[in-house]
Amino acid sequence: MIATETLCFVLLPQFSMLGLLSAIEPLRAANRFHADAYRWRLLSRDGQAVCASNGMELQVQGCWGDAEHATTVLVVAGFNPLAHCTPALLGWLRQLDRRAVALGGIDTGSFILAEAGLYRQQRLTLHWEAVPAFRERYPQLKVSQELYELDGLRLSSAGGTASIDMMLELIARRHGHALAIQVSEQFVLGRIRDKKDHQRLQVSERYGVHNHKLVHAISLMESQLEQPYRCDDLAGQVGITRRQLERLFRAQLGDTPSGFYLRLRLQGARRLLRQSELNIMEISVACGFDSASYFARAYRKLFGCAPSLDRREPHAGN
Repeated sequence: MIATETLCFVLLPQFSMLGLLSAIEPLRAANRFHADAYRWRLLSRDGQAVCASNGMELQVQGCWGDAEHATTVLVVAGFNPLAHCTPALLGWLRQLDRRAVALGGIDTGSFILAEAGLYRQQRLTLHWEAVPAFRERYPQLKVSQELYELDGLRLSSAGGTASIDMMLELIARRHGHALAIQVSEQFVLGRIRDKKDHQRLQVSERYGVHNHKLVHAISLMESQLEQPYRCDDLAGQVGITRRQLERLFRAQLGDTPSGFYLRLRLQGARRLLRQSELNIMEISVACGFDSASYFARAYRKLFGCAPSLDRREPHAGN
């Protein structure tokens, strides 16, 4: 008989409520069909309730030290996880690692494990908005944009409904695919997503365009913010002339390639402002701006405020 597995969820302030509930609900459903398959506990720094990014407070069952019998510990975070990272938390996670406890992160929880030095050669994932900031801070780590990653004793979910997919995979590995299917059907999912399914909608769906040349051009732009393509080079990569590329953008997006590309880079800069500790000059360079003053003017024109002010404003978490 397979022993009951105990999971502990460490909640950081401003954690993602959806990411947490999407991880717990499959465990609850699994217990309906396989009694006592799972137990779980919610933990906080001091055993007190924690406020999620949606403003709701959630009661917990203990503090960090109350994970003695846990087989898996998952850090659940949201916006700006490193603001809630302490030496005590990092030290405790390292202790768990020495005991061979499986460790992971939900949404942006992987930041905490990375800060503790607990990712080495393992692959990890996190919410797509936080990926650029994560790569800037930990360039040596293997970060993907897949829904979840299970690599040895390391688990990570991109948050949101991706936590359901990760838990379904864990249930299938431990109790068989049939139980995972039963759990999936409880949530009217239709199918169990593969981890390689995209976190974000495809380019064609996000922008409502279907010309494959235009989709290819946008994909190239999104993948290359730090050293932007010149318009002629981008057109060459796509296999059309610059004039044809400009016509496609005007006809289907009502913009020029350069104007669209600039907005993508500024949106990327805004994510870095909100998700990283990089200074404004570093962010401007990371998003392809040679001049900090031009970056600031363009940012203000698009978002209505200076980058420095946007960084100081409170923002909701994931």
